[in-house]
Amino acid sequence: MLPPIFGLLNAAAPVKALVGTNPVRVYRPGSVPAGLTQPYVVWSIISDVPENNLSDLPPIDRVTLQVDCYAPSEAAIVALATAVRNAIEPVAHMTGIPVDLRETEEPRLFRIALQFDYWLKR
Repeated sequence: MLPPIFGLLNAAAPVKALVGTNPVRVYRPGSVPAGLTQPYVVWSIISDVPENNLSDLPPIDRVTLQVDCYAPSEAAIVALATAVRNAIEPVAHMTGIPVDLRETEEPRLFRIALQFDYWLKR
């Protein structure tokens, strides 16, 4: 199962204010359109591990997500990463920022990746 991250980000007014609403620019890997207007968000599953026990099937899975924020300026990337973090943290635990850089190839976007652990009931 996929965690409901698209719906969560699409419902967050601060995120929509930054990534648009028609359509909201939140994508899965490989589905970002060429020439896309920035800023935008790409989210992917890093791992999905069942919370095993000895008596039954696992009741939940721990899904580790990476949410990559892309923006054309330093101020815009900070605003987007903050809005995304604030939208997801009420339902998942932020565990790190594995990427914080400016890309070397044009259009040289700023990128911050946020990592979260999300517990998904089966």
